[in-house]
Amino acid sequence: MRILVVEDDPVLMDGLKVGLGLAGATVDEVATCADARAALAGSRFDAVVLDLMLPDGSGLDILAGMRARDDATPVLLLTALDETTDRIRGLDAGADDYLGKPFDLDELAARVRAIARRGHGRAGPTLKAGTLVLDPATLSATLEGLAVALSRREFAVLATLMERPGVIRSKGEIEERLYGWQEEVESNTVEVHIHNLRAKVGRDAIETVRGLGYRVRGPQ
Repeated sequence: MRILVVEDDPVLMDGLKVGLGLAGATVDEVATCADARAALAGSRFDAVVLDLMLPDGSGLDILAGMRARDDATPVLLLTALDETTDRIRGLDAGADDYLGKPFDLDELAARVRAIARRGHGRAGPTLKAGTLVLDPATLSATLEGLAVALSRREFAVLATLMERPGVIRSKGEIEERLYGWQEEVESNTVEVHIHNLRAKVGRDAIETVRGLGYRVRGPQ
């Protein structure tokens, strides 16, 4: 899960990045409306955590711009403006959820998972492909009811594929989910993770579509 956090308080930003990272997310961070617009124009995210009071404007303007161009990326507003009228205004502007400051990091992570899940069109909290089950809330996996030990990035690769069973995901799409802007991507990283995953969940669980990418089997 790749998250864009728009927040101008550096201390709070550090906490958000660490907390969401521990919850399994790849976090990109910006502190202004201008940088947020550039980020949204250049990258795809599973969700946006958006402060309202920014140095160069209001987060509501970013949200309004997203919805005006039919960008349906889920947005959680995170702000000290927590009066009922503020919440109504934010939700009516197109936000998917609203959390006032101060907040609990575990609750924030759960809310982000929920809006991202709905953004992918899923109702249930787990990802399933046959007898393979992933739980994003606990970063755990089971195969035929038995626990499978996955690294954080192995989990992220498998979750990316299982979010849309039967759909081919390119190497570039998978890399976007694994690495933020400041992280260097090695050329064979995805191949190594796919190799390791096949050793853990079965060679037939992940199909290579030559020249296009990878997929897990959809419903039969």
